[in-house]
Amino acid sequence: MRRSLLFRFLGLSLAVALGAVVATAVIASYSTTEQLQGELQENAGQLEVDGRIYGELSTYALNHAGWAGVDKEVRRLADDLGRRIALTKPDGTVIADSARVLGAAPELPSVPAATIDARNEGGLAFTGAIRSYSSGPMPVAGTAMQTTLARTATFPLTYSWGLTAVEQEQRKVLAEQASRCLAAQGIKSDVSVTDGAPMVALEAENIDGVTVRQVWRPSANLATFEGAGAAAGGEASPNAADRCVPKGLYAPSAKAKLVNDDEVRRASACLTAANIPFTTLTSDGLRAVTPKDQNTVPAEFFECSTQARSQAIAPYVAPAAKLYLGSKSTFNVFSGEGMLRTAATALGVMLIAALVMLLTGRRLVRPIVALTGAAQRMRNGDHAARVPVTGKDEVARLGHAFNAMAESIQRSDFQRKAMVSDVAHELRTPLANIKGYLVASEDGVVPLDGELVTSLLEETGLLEHLVADLQDLALADAGMLRLHPAPRDLSELAQQVVLAHRPAAETAGVTLTANVPAEAVVSIDSARMRQALGNLVSNAIRYTPTGGTIVVGVRRVDDGYNLTVTDNGAGIAEEHLPHLFDRFYRAEQSRSRSTGGSGLGLAITKHLAEAHHGRITVTSKLGEGSVFTLWLPLGT
Repeated sequence: MRRSLLFRFLGLSLAVALGAVVATAVIASYSTTEQLQGELQENAGQLEVDGRIYGELSTYALNHAGWAGVDKEVRRLADDLGRRIALTKPDGTVIADSARVLGAAPELPSVPAATIDARNEGGLAFTGAIRSYSSGPMPVAGTAMQTTLARTATFPLTYSWGLTAVEQEQRKVLAEQASRCLAAQGIKSDVSVTDGAPMVALEAENIDGVTVRQVWRPSANLATFEGAGAAAGGEASPNAADRCVPKGLYAPSAKAKLVNDDEVRRASACLTAANIPFTTLTSDGLRAVTPKDQNTVPAEFFECSTQARSQAIAPYVAPAAKLYLGSKSTFNVFSGEGMLRTAATALGVMLIAALVMLLTGRRLVRPIVALTGAAQRMRNGDHAARVPVTGKDEVARLGHAFNAMAESIQRSDFQRKAMVSDVAHELRTPLANIKGYLVASEDGVVPLDGELVTSLLEETGLLEHLVADLQDLALADAGMLRLHPAPRDLSELAQQVVLAHRPAAETAGVTLTANVPAEAVVSIDSARMRQALGNLVSNAIRYTPTGGTIVVGVRRVDDGYNLTVTDNGAGIAEEHLPHLFDRFYRAEQSRSRSTGGSGLGLAITKHLAEAHHGRITVTSKLGEGSVFTLWLPLGT
């Protein structure tokens, strides 16, 4: 226990924390290495994965009026593709983040991967007719090119956008009817559903003998081929398909017509205001605006068309959002592997911490166990119990305090036993005298006359004085010694004490005088102070030889007054002075026996002085006399 206990606990805590940090660093390094290796291996396909994320979230934006509920889609994509995905508003407010746990997430990348804005994505949203324009003019408002379709192929086509559940069910019935019609003509077909829109797919043989599937759109004759070795050129009897597949199967939804009308209206108004000639085309129930001059298309035409499209679709799609992509968390503590690795690390840290605590804790607990044992021995009556103390830390100070307490208890117990013995001795003498006189009187040995009665009264007075002194000490010990302070002249009080004790002094052949100033006023309990000063004078008379002198004085000092009792008696040996005010203290030539022989006078005087916030001291030399000084503060 050479150092502070606080520093020991601090060092222990830091050691455990350091172990935890090291373990965390090991886990992080190991997991990061694994993740980086995995990312390097998967880097080749990352662009494809990011394109899929962008496409699916763009589809979500096009089919929803807001981003509410996108968090579930974001987490699904993140779990499926192993990427961190986050969407924010243009001002940076987070909409959804797959890495957010309990409201907190790592910092986003500094630059977004893309911006998803369904209002301005290539003009695909409401194609009046999907055509292949190899040459000639390009319809803009309400139309799109084949090249535009290739660039934004992740968006739904017109015939599937905005379909309600009832419209989807109606088209499913039409698709099944078309499939049965084609089967009756010997054409293989099937009905498929893409983004909620039923479609009819025809099967045909191409020139290489490879079976291909043709998704039939009767108004455009545009086919998409799938399968190994697929190539354009496969035929599946377009005329039969036109007869069997109703145009209503691929008609736009009611919402699409509504937005298309608004788009064409806005574009027409803008182009008219800009004095740009234009025409309006209609195909499959949707309209499109094209410039009249097919050779030169002014920039204002594109601005009007883009603005009209954005304003018309805005109420039906999600607002623009920034897309952030990044690596998935390098270490997920809640995954199966993460939980196992974390548990193993935590167990290791706990074992190390337990070992350190066991080794250091034994040294910390050892002195506490010793203190506990010593306290139990004291409880069983062994007041000599002590604990060995080494060092200067908190436990060492506790040990010193315990030993001091034990010493005080042992001393108090010794004083208590000595006091009981002294009280018994003091009571025994007058009681024995009283009993002896009464027995002698009863036996007729001593006549019961006035002299005997006087002697018995003297012995009774001694008993009464002893009991009163004991009561005063008991009250002082309990803190119940009551005072009634009031302004009083110490000079007058000293003269009263001298007058009261002058007969006893004359009987003893001792001269008793007072040396006091004209006035010395302080606030005191005059009765108690006369008792204290009287005890000192009585003690001086008892131990001053015949012909001696006793002087009671009052003298002003800086912070109060000194009441002094000076005699020229035998004096007191120096070794007895520290114990002179102890109860029943007896030593040859000592001054501890007060009037009446109770042995408590000086002890009571000390308590009375302290009750007045004062103190009492004594100086003495053998053969020269003694001086008792009782100091009282001015504010008493």
